[in-house]
Amino acid sequence: MRDFKKYFKLEASPSDLYNALTNPVMIEIWTGETAVMSTEPGSEFSLWDGEIAGRNIEFVPNEKIVQSWFFGEDSDSIVTIKLHPDKQGTNVEVHQTNIPDEAYENIAEGWESDYIGGLKELFD
Repeated sequence: MRDFKKYFKLEASPSDLYNALTNPVMIEIWTGETAVMSTEPGSEFSLWDGEIAGRNIEFVPNEKIVQSWFFGEDSDSIVTIKLHPDKQGTNVEVHQTNIPDEAYENIAEGWESDYIGGLKELFD
């Protein structure tokens, strides 16, 4: 199992990014895929038409999102997204733990191109 941690700079406010990460209509706009999302801890979510699914653990509006991503019956991965305000926008801290070794490269690339890439396209 491996961990992924990286910081990304986005030209959007923490509140706009939080909305884009938690509002299912906004998620569908920047992913182009069906999304199920709620800010209710314990609720299940689905992104990219089910490619990513899991359970929401914690929300601190405009600051933090914690989720458990499902990788199968034996392993869940904890994802923490923290939004740090910056003069030109927001520094997004992504930390994902317990990634199966065989999925690591795909997950790391997905954060760069799909997740953060989609948000950059939305706000640029």
